[in-house]
Amino acid sequence: MALGALGLAHEVWPGITRSAAVTRSATARVGERPTVRQHYESFTITAAPRPPPRIVLIDDVITKGRTLLAAAAKLHDAFPHADVRAFAMVRSLGFSTRIDRLLAPCVGVVYWARGDARREP
Repeated sequence: MALGALGLAHEVWPGITRSAAVTRSATARVGERPTVRQHYESFTITAAPRPPPRIVLIDDVITKGRTLLAAAAKLHDAFPHADVRAFAMVRSLGFSTRIDRLLAPCVGVVYWARGDARREP
């Protein structure tokens, strides 16, 4: 909503919400983090005033990309003709000692490969 108030978005539609809780990836142990399927099934799409031609998902932190991939898939299923993109404020880099890389802007991609989400970079 803040993006709309600042004039940084043409239209703001809170179109995807959690209808079921999942474990937070940031606090879960490796191997216990929610899967893409669990994220996908936890989301509900709210009615849109009209079919959106373009959707930008906004998240605070991207770790592996499972949440964004699941949200994008859910939105794509609901709006197959929409161009779905994502923005995250921070990307995790594991145990990187270089904080400048953590904060450096980058363009990347999250995709499905070998049964899980993959992120580059």
